[in-house]
Amino acid sequence: MASKALSRLSSLHNHLSPKGLVKLSPDVSEALSNGEAVVALESTIISHGMPYPQNLETAKTVEAIVRENGAVPATIAILDGVPCIGLSIEELERLARLGSRAQKTARRDIAHVVATRGNGATTVSATMFFASMVGIPVFVTGGIGGVHRYGEQTMDISSDLTELGRTPVAVISAGVKSILDIPRTLEYLETQGVCVAAYKTHEFPAFFTETSGCKVPCRVDSPQECARLIDANLKLKLGSGILIAVPIPKEHSASGNLIESAIQTALREAREKNITGNAETPFLLARVNELTRGVSLSSNIALVKNNALVGAKIAAALSQLRQHCS
Repeated sequence: MASKALSRLSSLHNHLSPKGLVKLSPDVSEALSNGEAVVALESTIISHGMPYPQNLETAKTVEAIVRENGAVPATIAILDGVPCIGLSIEELERLARLGSRAQKTARRDIAHVVATRGNGATTVSATMFFASMVGIPVFVTGGIGGVHRYGEQTMDISSDLTELGRTPVAVISAGVKSILDIPRTLEYLETQGVCVAAYKTHEFPAFFTETSGCKVPCRVDSPQECARLIDANLKLKLGSGILIAVPIPKEHSASGNLIESAIQTALREAREKNITGNAETPFLLARVNELTRGVSLSSNIALVKNNALVGAKIAAALSQLRQHCS
C-alpha cells in the first residue's frame, strides 16, 4: 500500500507542475513535497568516470552515504529521452553497463538527447539545470570542469563555469580537476559572480590533493554555515550558484608530484593525438589513472564518497534551517 501511495504521489506531483517534463522517482518526489533534504548526483561519473563494475558499486555506495547522512539521493540521467531525477537500482545498473555508449550530456546537449530519445549521462552543467528545475538546491560531484590548460589559446572553457554563473544550485566538489588551469578557472568564476567557498580551509583544493596554492574569498567550517550561505544566496535571488570546495581526506591525498607528472604526460599525448573538447577530460583522467597505476582512480572514489557525506549533511542542515524559519 505504501509503495502504491508513493507512486500515486509521484504521478500527481509530475502532472500538476512543469516538472511533468521530467520523471521524478517516488522517494525524491515525496522528499521534495515534504521539504526534506535531497542531494542531486551527476551520472557522467558513472558512465565515463570509471570502468564497470567499479562505477556501479561506487554509485550505489555514494547513494547509501547520502541516505545515511540524512538526505535522499537523486542521481540524474536521461534514459530513452526522458530526464530522470532519481534512479532505481535497475536504472543505475543499466547506465553503468552502457558506460561511454551513453552520451556525455552538458546543457547544450539536453534538447538533442531528449528529442532523439537517447540515453544521456549528465555532466555538472546538465545536472545543475535539472536540479534547479525541480527545486533541489544541493548537488554533489567529484570535481567540476574549468578553464583548460592553454585555454588562452584554445578557448576551451567548461560549460560548468557559466552554469554556476546562472543557476542557483550549490555544488559540493573537491575543487577543480587538477588537469585544468586552476588560477584561470577561479578568475572566470569571479567574473561569473560565483561565490567560491572552501570547507574548513582557506585554500582551494586541487581534486587529487588538498592544496592548489590558490586562496578562496570565503571559508565555511560546518554544514550549518554552508546552509546559511546557500539560504542567503537563494533568498537574495542572486541567480548564481555556489561552489563549496571540500579537500580530499588527508589519508587519500595522492602524491602531488606523481599526479602532476602524469598530467603533463597525458596533456602532451592529448595534444599529439589532437584530442579536444568534451573528449579531452575522459581521455586525460583515464590516461592519468594508467600512468599512476590506479592511484588516481582510488583517490577519485575516496573524494566522491567524502563529498557525498559532507553534501548530505549540508542538505540536511539546509532543510532544518528552512523548516525552522517557516
